[in-house]
Amino acid sequence: MMMQYPKIVLKPGKEAAVQRFHPWIFSGAIQHIEGDATDGMIVEVCSVRKEFLAFGFYLGGSIAVKIFSYEQVQINEKYWFSKIKAAFEFRSRLGLTNGSVSNSYRLVFSEGDMLPGLIIDYYNGVAVIQTHTMGMHLLLPVFTDALREVYGKELVAVYNKSGETMGSSRFKVQGSRFQEQGSRFQDQSSKFQVKDQDQFLFGNSSSVEIMETGHLFMVDFIRGQKTGFFLDQRGNRMFAQYYARNRKVLNAFCYSGAFSVYAMKGSATSVHSVDSSKQAIEWTNENIKLNGLDQAKHTSEVADIKQYLVNTKETFDLIILDPPAFAKTHLVTNNALHAYIHINAEAMKRLNPGGLLFTFSCSQAVSREMFRSAIQSAAIETKKQIRILHQLSQGPDHPVDICHPEGEYLKGLILVL
Repeated sequence: MMMQYPKIVLKPGKEAAVQRFHPWIFSGAIQHIEGDATDGMIVEVCSVRKEFLAFGFYLGGSIAVKIFSYEQVQINEKYWFSKIKAAFEFRSRLGLTNGSVSNSYRLVFSEGDMLPGLIIDYYNGVAVIQTHTMGMHLLLPVFTDALREVYGKELVAVYNKSGETMGSSRFKVQGSRFQEQGSRFQDQSSKFQVKDQDQFLFGNSSSVEIMETGHLFMVDFIRGQKTGFFLDQRGNRMFAQYYARNRKVLNAFCYSGAFSVYAMKGSATSVHSVDSSKQAIEWTNENIKLNGLDQAKHTSEVADIKQYLVNTKETFDLIILDPPAFAKTHLVTNNALHAYIHINAEAMKRLNPGGLLFTFSCSQAVSREMFRSAIQSAAIETKKQIRILHQLSQGPDHPVDICHPEGEYLKGLILVL
């Protein structure tokens, strides 16, 4: 017997977007709601004629629903297990799970795996979870069990790092909802408890050493940004290794130094790593040592990148700009574009003739076209003739649903002066 869920009834004609498999329902598309739909609840999306369209999680904001199934399925623990297993098998077919060269990858990428609001990164036995919606957060115990089933004895720990994405104050309001939602999963209600801070859901580990394309990195997933390491740049770092030969390299916004390690492995003459975080520089230096690289060729510095680029007198043959997201929402897109123009213009001034600039934006609100226009503006401002060598994106473990272009958040260009 199919469970009955609150119904999100769309306005006439608004079902077209769902039929084109776009996984978001905006509030303006809703005609009315039948039943009590509150944040985190599973809802049924239907046309004005009450035809079934999809199942999703209700959010209640401008994006009112995020869809996880276009089919009428039985939604229970077995269903969610199958979704995690499917994500693992997809990455296995891509050769990402064999562990011979790399033992870390993104296991679940939100809409890219039809699990909107869920991120799971796998780090050599440690799974780090971030939930971005209440519906996914309610399922943390179920996903933990699914991970234990998929990985077996290889799984050392499961860590919940949803505090920064969900906000503990929100859980105090939503706490009463957990028992209600839990009862929908066949005697799973006792497993659902409020997770109002980052914590281990299974096992324990303070940090983990990973291998990525043969390079070693220590990942502090508890104190580090996001889930601890930027797995989306794996392929782009290989470009840096290839082009670094005999070049003087600046790795700006270096974080834990992954690009620095790749550049040094690529026989750069020198690498200078800069970040505003003292902890990030310590991680960078540790990873340089971990890979047995010539420390005499590496220098590091704690500094504000914008000020560093303005004040330094040094010039470089290759500069890597991988800043944090300048625009979290569309409301601040204009400010973000000015920031991209500024830092890229300053980087172009520090490039030697024939130098390369690796420049990135991880702001979802900034489109590829907008980012490219910002780089063009920087080139015009500095009166530099710039050519594009490569256009870059996130790796294959971050797949983008072709009907959900918003999933392509990482934009990158390799430019030559």
